[in-house]
Amino acid sequence: MKNFFRNKSPKEILIVGLPFLALIIGMFWVASIFVQPAPPKHIIMTTGTESGAYHGYAKQYQAILARQGITLELQTSSGAVQNLQRLQDANSPVSIGFIQGGVATAEDGNNLLSLGSMYYEPLWVFYRGNKLIDHIAQLHDKKLAIGAEGSGTRKLSLQILAANDMGKDQANLEPLSGDEAAQALMQGKVDATFIIAGADSPVVRKLLGDDGVHLMSFVQADAYVKRFPFLSKVILPRGAVDLVRDIPSQDVTILAATANLVARDDIHPALVSLLAQAALEVHGKAGMFQQAGEFPAAKDLTFEVSKDAERHYKSGPPFLQRYLPFWAAVLVDRILVMAIPLLALIPILRILPAVYKWRVTSRVYRWYGKLSALEGEIRNQYDPARHVEYLEKIDEIEERANSYHIPVAYAHLNYTLREHINLVRAALERKNRQA
Repeated sequence: MKNFFRNKSPKEILIVGLPFLALIIGMFWVASIFVQPAPPKHIIMTTGTESGAYHGYAKQYQAILARQGITLELQTSSGAVQNLQRLQDANSPVSIGFIQGGVATAEDGNNLLSLGSMYYEPLWVFYRGNKLIDHIAQLHDKKLAIGAEGSGTRKLSLQILAANDMGKDQANLEPLSGDEAAQALMQGKVDATFIIAGADSPVVRKLLGDDGVHLMSFVQADAYVKRFPFLSKVILPRGAVDLVRDIPSQDVTILAATANLVARDDIHPALVSLLAQAALEVHGKAGMFQQAGEFPAAKDLTFEVSKDAERHYKSGPPFLQRYLPFWAAVLVDRILVMAIPLLALIPILRILPAVYKWRVTSRVYRWYGKLSALEGEIRNQYDPARHVEYLEKIDEIEERANSYHIPVAYAHLNYTLREHINLVRAALERKNRQA
């Protein structure tokens, strides 16, 4: 390539090279559109109360992301409702959080993406008294603890009550959650309490072990699932909590929402992949209500599910992240995208000399074409009366050829053309003498 520029016209090189240069610049511009900036090393997650499951799981995410050099800052909240508000607030620094199924509607999903459902969130309805209760309607006019303001428990409880034409009398609804709600029930301050927590939650185990408290089994569970698509029917098997004490003493049908990991749609794709990897590690195991590998999954379709997360759950991490540390995989991926235009330089550098040669020689060959046509006319259709006209045409071709600047590397073409012009002129003179 070095020899290509020797004895070449800078003007011709510029004329030929400019379109290729524009092409390379255009390819770099297109590549830059697809190159994501480096992912942030610090993101903020809205969780729940410090004693809640959301915060507990978030701490596990925090440890996993820390191994890859990402700092996950946790912000406690009152629950899923406040988490949703933070994610929707453009001025909030929060990027990701847990949202309970049923808390949001499709209209709330603008600018938000779901990374999938992470686990079941069972709704436990505990009540006092000896009378069997298996319909929510049987709690009419009872004093109920339905969760704190801003919590997903309260939102779901009100939806369940409204479906039974209840909940209008707010005086009977206590904003109590967790251990406070359990204490109020055991002390007789409320008649029933709605709690969303895992089967291994201390508050659930405390209530299951209390002889004066009973766990409601939803005999209308299928109807609720039809009415509320974000709910699932799960079974707590007999003796699953305590085999020795036979708790529960029979199978119990429970309604369960799902905990969904939701992010703003501007979250970096590399972070989505990293969070999906953490989700598999944290939530992919078997549990009381789920099979191994059942989660993460796209069970709640309130929000659009991230394609990057779906791809990760189906096919595993991106190729580079399987063999390189996270930061190295991201760096190499960005370099590869920007290297595509550089790869295009190889064929361009091979083509450039040929294009340059074609541009220079094509002008010389154009005069060869005119000279050849004139020679054929003189040989086959010579007219003595047009002798002067033939000479003028030959002189014109010669003048044009001499006025055309040819780079030194191709000067021989001009000399050869002039020799051939003289040959045609000599042939014309012979024709004239023969005439």
